[in-house]
Amino acid sequence: MHHPTHPHHLNTHSSHSHHPVRNGMPARELGARGWSKPWSDDAGGACVEVMKLADGRVAVRQSTDPDSPALVFTPREMTSFLAGVKAGAADFLL
Repeated sequence: MHHPTHPHHLNTHSSHSHHPVRNGMPARELGARGWSKPWSDDAGGACVEVMKLADGRVAVRQSTDPDSPALVFTPREMTSFLAGVKAGAADFLL
């Protein structure tokens, strides 16, 4: 079944060049629209921002530095990461 996509989910190529989306690319090349902050902290707004890409991958960047490199994860990697966090695998970081 085809699901309609939102315009900000159509990011499979960077907005400022014709290069494909890749891990470590400057986050600004993914554009300013479509980023969301599902997690935030109480330390002055330093948050992680995420963008779901049209091909199902997820881009992650630091909100206080939108020009920083984007980390790009496959759906499987993101599912594994979130399952691990929910199961307590990252509790040692606290």
